[in-house]
Amino acid sequence: MSTTPSRVTDVQGPNGAAAAGRLASLLRDPLAGYLSMSAAYGDAIRVPISRTASLFILSRPEHAEHVLAANQENYVKAFTYRPLRALIGNGLLTSEGEDWRRHRRIVQPMFSRRDVRAFGPAMTGAITRMLTQWDGVPDGARIDVAARMSALALDVVGRALFSADLTGDAAQLGRAMAAGQKIAMLAMLAPLSWGPRQTRALKAVARRAGRTEGIDAPVGRLIAERHRDPDPAAGRGDLLDALMTARAEDGTPLSDAEIADELATFMLAGHETSAVALSWALALLSAYPAARDQLEAEADAVLGGRAPEAADADRLPWTTAVVAETMRLYPPAWTIERDAVRDDDVAGVAVPAGSTVAVPPYLVHRHPEFWPDPAGFDPARFLPDGADGGRGAGDRRAGDRPRYSYIPFGGGKRACVGQSFAELETVLALAAIASRFRLELTPAGIPKPTAAVTLRPGRLPMRLLRR
Repeated sequence: MSTTPSRVTDVQGPNGAAAAGRLASLLRDPLAGYLSMSAAYGDAIRVPISRTASLFILSRPEHAEHVLAANQENYVKAFTYRPLRALIGNGLLTSEGEDWRRHRRIVQPMFSRRDVRAFGPAMTGAITRMLTQWDGVPDGARIDVAARMSALALDVVGRALFSADLTGDAAQLGRAMAAGQKIAMLAMLAPLSWGPRQTRALKAVARRAGRTEGIDAPVGRLIAERHRDPDPAAGRGDLLDALMTARAEDGTPLSDAEIADELATFMLAGHETSAVALSWALALLSAYPAARDQLEAEADAVLGGRAPEAADADRLPWTTAVVAETMRLYPPAWTIERDAVRDDDVAGVAVPAGSTVAVPPYLVHRHPEFWPDPAGFDPARFLPDGADGGRGAGDRRAGDRPRYSYIPFGGGKRACVGQSFAELETVLALAAIASRFRLELTPAGIPKPTAAVTLRPGRLPMRLLRR
């Protein structure tokens, strides 16, 4: 559903020293900087970042719909993605043009909402292994939930997409991801004149921070092992097989470098989305016991103590709503940036060619016009119409909200290809955890989010209790 555009004739924003101060605040604390500017200047903000270029921060659903879908051909990945490209290569997350289209065509078929259910056994297997490990943890002991969810999501990605056990690589990949997030954020507002020199320097920093050890080694190992055992009759049918056997129209296969970039993308960015969503969900459920009680009751009724199956997801509407509300408050991709190729009119906002446009899900998801009590945790917002009223307190029904008021996976052609995979994984994991364990926040409470490449909780110590 689309909204009626709110015409903006005079875009507000800081200038001069005030603009420099605002940009500095974005570097220090991006979320607070966004919220502060939104409160000061409204839904459409212009910040000059050089003599010839500006940053536009647009936070209404119609802005998101125009940039990400209606006129998406006019927008390319912003310069802020260049550091990320230097770290994980030219995979789906960072590539453009024909490279992106070719890889998307290869990957898309196995990630449809229907076909991801084939990954259910791999997901359930990883979840069961984690819960079995938890059986050996003393009741009431503290665990780092963020680290545990990261290990779980990596296990799921390894088994489901690569038919491989990556648990032994978890520590290395964790260090590489942490280093990569810090490096990419330091370079996020780098000069517009990014070039080979900056890329070489960033790669050198990444190597020193563990990128080579953490990412290149397992990726190279997976490709080498598949070259030694390429038999499609093995029945794997996984993402690595799809990449290894893909051919262009002229019969050209993907190079090992292209395959490596996609493996790095899915290995890191793919597992990170699910890991942070699960971490935030468990923290929120502890902070809102009534929502947790309802989730536990649903898990007990549907699962009856057994491990979940992919088909169970349709019978877990409250758990699904908890996941959606979690990603509304803490969208893993908290900001989406594009560079305008040509002059454009974005729902009344004149955007000159060469401008960088930020559409932050973190702001769109908190717009009070579309989300009453925007900072509150209310999964009932996402219940189907007719289920428990289908409303939160004073909220619209889900079908009444503009489609692009909720964009945790982006939108348009470049919407995250792994959306259905991540949603299924998080729903099954939450239900399985709730059926056997309860996690309680420490007195420190919910941690302040760290806005790096994803919206991370950092360390998340919680007490593990058996139900």
